[in-house]
Amino acid sequence: MPFTPQRRRGVEILDDPSVDPRVRRRSMDDIVASNRWLGGLRAAWAALDDVIRECAADADAKRLTMLDVGTGLADIPEHARSVARRLGVTLTTIGVDRAHSILSEAGSRLDERVSSDAMALPFANGSVDIVMCSQILHHFEHVDAVALVRELDRVAARQVIVVDLRRSWIAAAGFKAAAIAMRFSPITHHDGVTSVLRGFTARELAVIIEEATGVPARVRQHLGYRLTATFLSSRRRNAPVGI
Repeated sequence: MPFTPQRRRGVEILDDPSVDPRVRRRSMDDIVASNRWLGGLRAAWAALDDVIRECAADADAKRLTMLDVGTGLADIPEHARSVARRLGVTLTTIGVDRAHSILSEAGSRLDERVSSDAMALPFANGSVDIVMCSQILHHFEHVDAVALVRELDRVAARQVIVVDLRRSWIAAAGFKAAAIAMRFSPITHHDGVTSVLRGFTARELAVIIEEATGVPARVRQHLGYRLTATFLSSRRRNAPVGI
């Protein structure tokens, strides 16, 4: 397909843990704005709404936990909590991020914060109802991406949600234009374009999840060149009927 470049390795500046916290915060603010206006939140919310409604339909699921891996400033968990509240569900949100400074600034958007490597989450098997990551998976090469999805599945008791970027020359050019118009920092400009070119096609994302779990995920495309993939956790799939 002419509008889909080959997936690139790339290097994102914010992947370096030594980045000045003030610089990181500026870029994270840009990411929040980008998510809000360029489709990231819309895609995440669509997947979350479906999953929370499915869980809420279970008479025993009026209290749920949600883990957001690579949470940043936690705008997604904040919305998830409000959606759950409207459905009569109490949702406890847990955010994981490597950057201590960003976790501390997430404030009341999270109920709990954990600084951790996404590849080795400090949670027991099946200990969190809903586990998600948004725009994190593209940071990893294929083998490590499979390992990360497997780790998300290990921790999840009910459902897993993966949100990421759909790779396209059009999306890369669009982000460049938006970054200029929205006055994003040079780091956000660089990392955003790099992220798009490290993104996935719907088929690639489906293959990663099937390799990690052995089952197909529900992969959907959204406006803003976003992808979502949702699937039942292996714990839920393997549970005895009626549990």
